[in-house]
Amino acid sequence: MKNMNKNTVIGFVIAALIILVGVIGFLLTRMHEQKIESQQMLELAEMDKREMENEYEQFAMQYNEMKMQIKNDSLVAQLEKEQQRTEELLAELKQVKSSNAAEIMRLKKELATLRKVLRSFVQQIDSLNRENQQLSRENDNLKTQNRQAKAHISNLSSENEALSEKVDIASQLDATGIWAEGRNKRGKKAKRIKDVKKFAIGFNIARNVTTATGVRSIYIRIATPTGEVLTQGGTFEYENRQLEFSIRKDIEYTGEEQSIQVWWDVTQTLSAGAYRVDIFADGRNIGSTTFTFEK
Repeated sequence: MKNMNKNTVIGFVIAALIILVGVIGFLLTRMHEQKIESQQMLELAEMDKREMENEYEQFAMQYNEMKMQIKNDSLVAQLEKEQQRTEELLAELKQVKSSNAAEIMRLKKELATLRKVLRSFVQQIDSLNRENQQLSRENDNLKTQNRQAKAHISNLSSENEALSEKVDIASQLDATGIWAEGRNKRGKKAKRIKDVKKFAIGFNIARNVTTATGVRSIYIRIATPTGEVLTQGGTFEYENRQLEFSIRKDIEYTGEEQSIQVWWDVTQTLSAGAYRVDIFADGRNIGSTTFTFEK
């Protein structure tokens, strides 16, 4: 009887050890997966920073080229001021570590502002060109005024042609007014992660008359505090690699400002902390934000 009890205890101990080894193995595997996911997020942040640096450098070069090609002193002064501001922001960006999310976010917002300014210069030239074309038609029978108008239009046409190569940069879509929050089962805003049943994300695609209209695919990535991307397995191309996305939204873009709202149903246990939302379109990161939950 004693031997039977002893064998039973030994059996229980062996079973417990087997379970313990299995749990430890599972935890080590999960820790390794999270480390890989965090490394991927750091690589994405570094790629995002390099792309921002490239755009800042392109903007500075375009301003310098436009100054040399435009004879309007007032416009040249404006371009010089914006070039100096761009170079200062580029210097700041080069000093910032890619892991500094707050500073990267601030400089990304500054980049969006610079893009709008460059776009406004393109639109100014385009507007002046259209006005002078109308003036040319109206003064067709007045030779003296017509010669003066032609000379003015010729000058503006040269400037406009030089700026046409910059339209691609100005035609990029921008996501503005980005917000994200958790909702509870009653559809109300939730502060605690345990109450969140779905994420609500909203933003505006800014007005842009320089970009092509038509169907556009918008991709939204939601990253947890551990770096894991919430996804159902879909991917899109970014920087010559495939990235997972959380939500895809196809829109009919007309060039006018458009409001968008999307949802993500929570089907897994999530942790408290800071969540990050990145929005992509046409192979570019067009906006991002963060939102935080308590335990």
